Amino acid sequence: MQNYSYYSELVKPAWAPPAGVFGPVWAALYIIIAISFGYAAMLYFKKRIPFSVLLPFLLNLGFNLAFTPLQFGLRNDLLASADVLLVLATLAWAMYAIRSYARWIAYANIPYFLWVAFATVLQLTITAMN
Repeated sequence: MQNYSYYSELVKPAWAPPAGVFGPVWAALYIIIAISFGYAAMLYFKKRIPFSVLLPFLLNLGFNLAFTPLQFGLRNDLLASADVLLVLATLAWAMYAIRSYARWIAYANIPYFLWVAFATVLQLTITAMN
């Protein structure tokens, strides 16, 4: 069971958004992720892209889903920091890998990339402060 009150217990930088911002932002991003990652999967199953192009999308989903249990379940800021770096890295890789097959997927994921870049800096800052 996740303990989301853990976030309120952490020392955070003054520029950290309130906890209530994260839900709506992620809801919008998950729509982008579902559509664009789903389209990449469809391209793979139709044999229009190789597995090497789909792989970073799959890894990104795994690392993205691992963040909440690491941060709020285990309450492990260090593992959550490592994980969010992997989310950012695999997303950059996915955007690069897909660009020559379906450029719109790379463009559609710019908001996700910008949010994860911000979240990475925030998570690293929180880890350093705690």
